[in-house]
Amino acid sequence: EDRPAHSGSRVVCLSVPLQVNFVVCQLFALLTAVWFRLYLHPSKTSPFIRHVVATLLGFYLALFCFGWYALHFLVQSGLSYSVMVFAGLEHMHKYCLIVALGYLSFCQITRVYVFDYGMYSADFTGPMMVITQKITSLAFEIHDGKTSADEQLSTTQKYLAVRRMPSLLEYLSYNCNFMGILAGPTCSYNDYMAFIEGTGYQPRHLENTNGKENGKYKQSEPSPKNDVIAKLCTCAISLAVYLSLCKVIPVERSIDDSFISSTPFHLQVIYLYLAMLALRPKYYFVWTLADAINNAAGFGFNGYNKDGTPRWDLISNLRILDIEFATSFKMFLDNWNIQTSLWLKRVCYERCPISPTAATFLLSAMWHGVYPGYYLTFLTGIAMTMAARAIRHNVRPYFLVCDTYKQFYDVITWAGTQVAISYTVVPFVLLAVGPSLKFYRYISCTELYAWSCVIMPRALLLSKPLSSFHINVIRRVAAVKSGCGC
Repeated sequence: EDRPAHSGSRVVCLSVPLQVNFVVCQLFALLTAVWFRLYLHPSKTSPFIRHVVATLLGFYLALFCFGWYALHFLVQSGLSYSVMVFAGLEHMHKYCLIVALGYLSFCQITRVYVFDYGMYSADFTGPMMVITQKITSLAFEIHDGKTSADEQLSTTQKYLAVRRMPSLLEYLSYNCNFMGILAGPTCSYNDYMAFIEGTGYQPRHLENTNGKENGKYKQSEPSPKNDVIAKLCTCAISLAVYLSLCKVIPVERSIDDSFISSTPFHLQVIYLYLAMLALRPKYYFVWTLADAINNAAGFGFNGYNKDGTPRWDLISNLRILDIEFATSFKMFLDNWNIQTSLWLKRVCYERCPISPTAATFLLSAMWHGVYPGYYLTFLTGIAMTMAARAIRHNVRPYFLVCDTYKQFYDVITWAGTQVAISYTVVPFVLLAVGPSLKFYRYISCTELYAWSCVIMPRALLLSKPLSSFHINVIRRVAAVKSGCGC
């Protein structure tokens, strides 16, 4: 699952038995992925065999983790495939979105409100979230490939467009393969088929980052070994940090009456940041392990770096350093749950004719689940996104006059971004309405005071965008100051 616009995925359940099941299954998938790459390599076996093995192993892992709840994966996939086959191409992608998202929502509602509200012990809807992404992505890609002329499509849409209807086996393999059945990440159908057929290295293999033929790397297939080892080390560190801190700095303490009454506001803010910081390694562990599993199977090659080393980040879901040192709301979101961000962008943001930002946040909230905290988070996220854009547009140019000002701006915006993200996602963690509103109630009074005393006067002062004249003046001042060594 995901955070702010896609914000914090629940693809992993937190009860002890299922948490153990998840880790055991993912470690089994990791070992199986190595075997799959070595012994079922495209040069040694047919795509049909690779599809069959990947699919059967995926179903086995799903049954092991979720029991007969895993049948929902087949039902959702089967209903959506029927829509793809029998509905008209003109509106098939819309119907698939409604069916896949509707069935996911139905399962989320029954799990939350009928069985175990607030518990994650049987969260079979986590894998369904990834399957929903794959189903809807494929539906839009088929629509683009079979109904749209190339000149009507963007460069990315042309690359992703699917020109023929997948067979049932190919479809199930894409949705339910063992590498991504438990924690994703989602990927494009064309990239997955290139991996299965063994053509995933060819376009990137012939070209380096400058677009020129690179004969040095044409002779051998790049190995994912170093990247897999590095990602497993990241997993180990992330898991250790999470297990060490998650109970020491619980988010729930931020709404505890005694804590609030005895703690100065600035320390409450610092505690909130640290509490959310302690939660993130859980997602780092899940997504990095999932990425390592795909890489170990040979999936995820994305060309070469400038120094000639292979890149295995085609379906990576996060960039940890860019997250922790993000200096804007957008930068944080762009590096957190990357594949979900791309899905939201391709399925909703780029295609919605009215209020694409609000529509994208709404789709993200519906996809995440039915807990009220999700909707509070994404409503807050809309406001935060708009505010961040306004601040960047109106304030940032004043700090570009020299490196010293720019560094000061980066420090301030880093702190502001981390606090804003922490504030935004608290309801996502608390889930229920009562605790979330209690958190907002405690924070709101101080926020209003800060707004009236500090933010509002500055906002009024900068209410008009900078004119081209002012921008040119700032640029000239920057040039003069750079010449003076500022």
